[in-house]
Amino acid sequence: MSETSRARLTTMRDRSTQITGGASDYDTLLDLVDDARIVLLGEATHGTHEFYAERARITRRLIEEKGFTTIAVEADWPDAYRLNRYIRATGEDESAEDALGDFRRFPLWMWRNTDVLDLAEWLRHHNEARESADRVGFYGLDLYSLYGSIRAVLEYLEDADPAGARIARERYACFDHLGDDSQAYGYEASLGIRRSCEDEAVRQLVDLQRRAGELAARDGRIPEDEYFFAEQNARLVKNAEEYYRTMFRGRVSSWNLRDRHMSDTLAALVGHFDEKGLETKVVVWEHNSHVGDARATEMGLGGEWNVGQLARERFGNDARLVGFSTYTGTVTAATNWDEPAERRWVRPGLPGSYEELLHEVDLPQFLLTLDDPELREALYEPRLQRAIGVIYRPETERGSHYFRSRLPDQFDAIIHIDESSALQPLEATQAWHEGETPDTFPFEV
Repeated sequence: MSETSRARLTTMRDRSTQITGGASDYDTLLDLVDDARIVLLGEATHGTHEFYAERARITRRLIEEKGFTTIAVEADWPDAYRLNRYIRATGEDESAEDALGDFRRFPLWMWRNTDVLDLAEWLRHHNEARESADRVGFYGLDLYSLYGSIRAVLEYLEDADPAGARIARERYACFDHLGDDSQAYGYEASLGIRRSCEDEAVRQLVDLQRRAGELAARDGRIPEDEYFFAEQNARLVKNAEEYYRTMFRGRVSSWNLRDRHMSDTLAALVGHFDEKGLETKVVVWEHNSHVGDARATEMGLGGEWNVGQLARERFGNDARLVGFSTYTGTVTAATNWDEPAERRWVRPGLPGSYEELLHEVDLPQFLLTLDDPELREALYEPRLQRAIGVIYRPETERGSHYFRSRLPDQFDAIIHIDESSALQPLEATQAWHEGETPDTFPFEV
């Protein structure tokens, strides 16, 4: 090992905070958060237990010690809102598992897992001792739920404005002929096989917004927040319609539209609760690829932006970005889209990657805050960084799961779990329980 490498590791070890499971683990991180209103917590995979569990620990401390009021996640708005009603004791579900019932789109395990179940029950218990206005909420930022959001708008209007519901149903009938197949709609509309429903989606959103005051206060029968829920669903229909048309034109356009929507939804949550006179503070759960500032990655060089970059641009010093990393272990993921969840072995980080460098610190779990000048210098050289989504393909790992980044510009802090484990889906199959073993691990690249 060169003198430069030894000096780098010494700097990293000296400035690391070990995570041991104790109450003081994240004191340094909370000091970094200070008075920030937006904390984005990433994950290097969509299927690692420790990422979910540690984000939950951090989130609980942000709520209890920093007054955070809102959790916003990489999930569909109407699905998450059902869980929000349970957490805030305004819904009909009798348990958190029941309230997770609308998460039925692949990948189920992202939100239907034991770690989210535990957090939801903690949030319900936390909220029970508080007035309604002070209760923590749980919201989805994503835009995949085109048809689910259409149904949510219609259900709201059936109660609030039956005449308006008839008009909305006529507009949204434009989407009906393909059932609930959003991608089929986008494919046909993008190729001109059928006309797009863009005009109808825009008209419905504008109509809801034009009548906002009237609908939000109608008869006092419907809680005011339900109008906000409906408006966000109508906005989602408009943006999802464009997204599904755009996804067949190239990755950059569809990625940017999706992350712009998530960023705008985050801003809408802040604005909505600020207008009520509340000091809105939001903790965001999304993948590292959405949380880490795209300008410090290959994504940015290719013209992509993401939620982390947009949060820094919009909220400035009120935003903190926290990434997560792992060197090896197991992960819950699928081999191909829409296939069952498997418990798979994660290859050790590639040579020259941040995963390998963090592994060489030789601590099982630790935190680095990246505002220290010497630490920034030690980590500033661009390196490979791994990203595993809902698909994991170790046989093509370098091409499928790695990109280059500058970690100190990408995040304000990084949490490394050297050997991690797969999160447990609520519907874990026998194949998941059996999992992969090191003996069957595919070593060929």
